[in-house]
Order: sequence, then structure tokens, then C-alpha cells
Amino acid sequence: MATTVTLNPKSKLPLYHQLYELLAGNIRSGTWKPGEMLPTEYELIECYKVSRITVRKVLDQLSAEGAILRERGRGTFVAKPQLEHGTSRIVSFTDDMRQRGFAPGTRVLLQKLAPAPAAVAKALGAPEGEEMVRIDRLRLADGEPMCVEESWLVHRYLPGILRHDFAKNSLREVKQAKYGIRWSRALQTIRSIPAPAAYAELLHVRKGAPLLFFARVSYSQDDIPMELLHVYYRADRYVIHNELFGGAG
Repeated sequence: MATTVTLNPKSKLPLYHQLYELLAGNIRSGTWKPGEMLPTEYELIECYKVSRITVRKVLDQLSAEGAILRERGRGTFVAKPQLEHGTSRIVSFTDDMRQRGFAPGTRVLLQKLAPAPAAVAKALGAPEGEEMVRIDRLRLADGEPMCVEESWLVHRYLPGILRHDFAKNSLREVKQAKYGIRWSRALQTIRSIPAPAAYAELLHVRKGAPLLFFARVSYSQDDIPMELLHVYYRADRYVIHNELFGGAG
């Protein structure tokens, strides 16, 4: 445990706020490192002479902020810093991780040709049942699972693309180098969903844990919709970032 600082019961600042600032300060300053176990509830109660209700309220807030992870049967740990994900540019996972200084990794989960379901066909402006490329990948940063990507691509624009090994090659780089296709724009929606059991296991989170779900249709330089991408991000490792500007009103 970090050096004890006595809480002041006579302060105008409630004990809850005092304890929160102490624990959050230990995390911000690096006194408690990412992955390090925090003191138990009992140890915090004994150390700071506060009630169990106060301790739990503080831990609940830190958990809600993504500063700590509480694992049943194991304890409470300092969370790894969240990665900001901007939504104003089309950036591939590989490029994004390289720019952040992480080693990107990929595990191919599924790679095949499949007829377009109705929703996919509608999103890509194609006839239902048209042949599509389906590639599902688990994406990693320094070996840690970060997200699952499901890609649907119009096969007639990318014949033979499944000959490439996308565990070793970037889909975006192959698309540009071999087929001369680059993304000019995209339409994207974002929402929160509970983690399905299969994806929870892949991402090392509990079933039902919150995931950030991105649905994106990407358009080529000729403004043709060519890819429907579904991405399931770990909400404990990603935070959405946007820069907003004031309007004339």
C-alpha cells in the first residue's frame, strides 16, 4: 500500500471525496502501476478509518471511470490506460497501433466467400446473395486482444484476395497495392452492446461486458461502397475522441 495519508474528518470535503482523491492520485501518479493489485476493502477500511460503504462508493466510481478493474475471486487491479479512438479519419487498426508504439497482431478467425445476407447487400448497394468476401479477425496490440473485426467486401472488385494471408498482411495495404483501391470516405455508427459469449472469450472480458460496436461502410475513390466493417472494441481499453467546433449560432 502507498504511504498512508490521514483523512481529516473535520474537513468540509467529505471523507468519500478525500479517499477518492487519494486513490485516484495514486493511480494518476503511477504509485500504483497498471496491472497492480489494490489493497483490499478491509485494508482500506483499516488504513483510512472509513466505513465499508465509503470504500465501496469510491471503488465503484473508479471502476465506472475505467481506472480500476474488479475481478471476482481475484481482487481489484489498476486498469491499463484507455486508448483514444478518433472518428474523424479512416485509420486501419495496423496503422493505428503502429502510431501508438504498439506491435499490431492479427489472428484470422474466418476467411471465406459467402452470399450477401440482406442487411449486408443493402449496406453495400449489392443484390442479395451476391458473392462476398468474409474475413473475421482478432486484433491484438503487444499480444493483448483489443477488438474483433468482421469484414464484408464485394468480391467482384477484389478477385483472388483470399489468396493472401491476413494474419501477416494488412488487408488495407493489400487492397491498395494489388487492386488500386483506397478509401475516400466512410459512414459509421457507434453504439454499446453486451459482449456475446464467443467474443467475450476472445477478448478476455466477461460475457455481457460492454463493448463499443462500430458499423462502417467504406467507399472507394470512385465513391463505390465496397466494405461493410463491424468492429467490436473492448470498452475498458477504448474511449471515443472527437474534436468539435462551435457553429455560427
